[in-house]
Amino acid sequence: MYEYYKSLLLKDKIDTSLSKYLNCKALIRLKNIGYFCGMDYASKDIYNFNEYISRYDHSLDVALLSYKYTKDKKAFLAGLFHDISTPCFSHVIDYMNKDYIKQESTEKYTLEVLKRDKLLIEYLKEDNIDIEDISNFKKYSIVDNDRPKLCADRLDGVFLTGMFWTKNISTFDISNALNHLTLYNNLENEMELGFDDYKVAKKLMDVNNSIDIISHSNEDNFMMELLASLTKYVINNEYLNYEDLYILTEDEIHNIFNKIEDKSFKEKYILFKTIKLEDVPLKEMPYIKKRNLKLLVNGKRIIN
Repeated sequence: MYEYYKSLLLKDKIDTSLSKYLNCKALIRLKNIGYFCGMDYASKDIYNFNEYISRYDHSLDVALLSYKYTKDKKAFLAGLFHDISTPCFSHVIDYMNKDYIKQESTEKYTLEVLKRDKLLIEYLKEDNIDIEDISNFKKYSIVDNDRPKLCADRLDGVFLTGMFWTKNISTFDISNALNHLTLYNNLENEMELGFDDYKVAKKLMDVNNSIDIISHSNEDNFMMELLASLTKYVINNEYLNYEDLYILTEDEIHNIFNKIEDKSFKEKYILFKTIKLEDVPLKEMPYIKKRNLKLLVNGKRIIN
């Protein structure tokens, strides 16, 4: 299913000078970080993803979407590297950092991670592109924009989550959405993705609403908090340090989890991997980021 979606994005070929960036070590690291925040390892009764999707996959999607509608090399690279500072378990680490609302606590390391990649620095120099042009990805509204606006990052998030978590968007729906997608100047004079067909936009907003419900569910919050507490334990007890979240793979961290003998930790880790939906305890949830979405249709903002 994902390969079909990616094939739709690859129909419009990118400038050949951009493909070399796919070999950068900092980017390749994201192949070992799952898009769904470490929940590929969790109880299948809570999460049942039928494909493994990585942060690399998502980053490439965002880059291709950005380039498709702008033909801007810098926007492509900003999209490609927008998640470069994502640690293992992604937004679980934001939970660990108590960043429930914005979920951006790790983005402050973006420039630092980029600067460490010598091959990337070499390529940017060859192409006369300043590293600041790609590290500050938020300046490209096509790549990233505040909710409730649509951007490439948000659109791909709806597609991926709708395909593999809520499972209420089909390949036809995605193909149809891409065919009716266009670029508008919004009231803030920003480039923003929108649609030329209300029914297509409505479908996307319905999928987004279902994602908002499930990502605010008691079980998702419980599992995110549980993995955050497990990760915090291994850092506090020096089985690994915070920096290792940017060096090790998620598999390697789970291997560390498996070797810990502490009884309380073991019980929590087994719970993470085996808990049944009906056994998830009810608890008060923190205020979590609202995933609202109001789309442009024929240039006008609509509310679902």
